[in-house]
Amino acid sequence: MLKQLVDRLPFGSREFRGSNDYWVRRYRKGRNSGGGSYGRLAEFKARVLNEFVDTHGVLQVIEFGCGDGNQLQLANYPQYLGFDISPHALDLCRTQFSGDDTREFGLTQNYRGETAPLTLSLDVLYHLVEDEVFDAYMRRLFSASTQHVIIYSSNLAENPADQGKHVRHRRFTDWVEEHLTGWELTRHLPNIYPFEGNTREGSVADFYFYESKSS
Repeated sequence: MLKQLVDRLPFGSREFRGSNDYWVRRYRKGRNSGGGSYGRLAEFKARVLNEFVDTHGVLQVIEFGCGDGNQLQLANYPQYLGFDISPHALDLCRTQFSGDDTREFGLTQNYRGETAPLTLSLDVLYHLVEDEVFDAYMRRLFSASTQHVIIYSSNLAENPADQGKHVRHRRFTDWVEEHLTGWELTRHLPNIYPFEGNTREGSVADFYFYESKSS
């Protein structure tokens, strides 16, 4: 009975219990992936990613943090495998892409070492507030790729005091340089819609392109 009462509370009424819990509850409450996966920000991301996939002849893509699938609606990927921690988000994805055998989805906890020439992380890193969660995610993201990794995220050293508890910015490029020496940052593409106070119109995230040195 107590759990049922808690589940009926408005989103955000419970104390913050970690990044995974936040996103599982968010999708269970019927909310979406956020402004970055809709409108002109989604279109900007799609243009960049579709051009990269086409230019580099990428045939398979794995994304860690596929969310509600709205961003994927704009994607031109020959084969795609998306992982997320939320069963409710995956249900949304499977409904949207039912009958499309080029799109597959799975829980992050069920990842079994699948690989692809390109792995993606879009608007995820600054929502991984715990060091151990961030570390595990980054190692999985890069180990799943045989050639390219594209990250769309903030890359900031400081965190404003008034930001939500589900947000933590990091200089993730420094982390990669220290822990994943087999990868090289080949390009940084600034956002054409920088954040100016409205999360649906602008973002603190830029594109970062990594390539395996062994490839």
